[in-house]
Amino acid sequence: MKSAGWAALAVAVAAASVVACAASSSGPATPSTSAGSANTGTANPAEAGPPQYAADVVRSAAEAGIDPQLLMAILYNESYKPHDPASERAWQKIKPDAAFGVANMHKATFDETKRGRPFADRDWQELPDHPDLAIEAAAWYLHDLEAQLPAARSGHTTDELLALGYNTGPGNMRAFARGTRLGPAAQSYLDETHQNWDKAAEALKNA
Repeated sequence: MKSAGWAALAVAVAAASVVACAASSSGPATPSTSAGSANTGTANPAEAGPPQYAADVVRSAAEAGIDPQLLMAILYNESYKPHDPASERAWQKIKPDAAFGVANMHKATFDETKRGRPFADRDWQELPDHPDLAIEAAAWYLHDLEAQLPAARSGHTTDELLALGYNTGPGNMRAFARGTRLGPAAQSYLDETHQNWDKAAEALKNA
């Protein structure tokens, strides 16, 4: 779920991050201990990138019944901006409707996806600090998108359509499934998914 303005405002985010870090010198907030999505120890997304989340991806994909390679490819797609908590919260001050977490999920999507799920009591504001929660939510969102695909479809595989749905929303996904031509932004996201496909498989080898 990319934000086109990220590159243009990256310098501002970096500056705001310095302020945010200074303001939080009293220490990090106590992590949530609600059931369903425990912190698995991968709470520092600044260290390594998507491969560090391989175990979370495999687990969440299995629970949601979706392809782990697709989920990992989406993490690669969404890794275009820093995902450390300070940068994400600084970016939100500049762009209040920004997406949160390593899977770049918007609040409305998270709140809809969590209904009836093991992480229903979790809050969107937790996503920057809990990559495992962000990955779990992304997996179930992909599950929900798949349930909305039309039975008759043409031109794209299921995984391609789910990646497009993740980026452009379920309505556009259904239109693409019925043969609507991709616009430039959707085509770019699909191209990135293809480019990251083998990297995603490699990242999952030792999970």
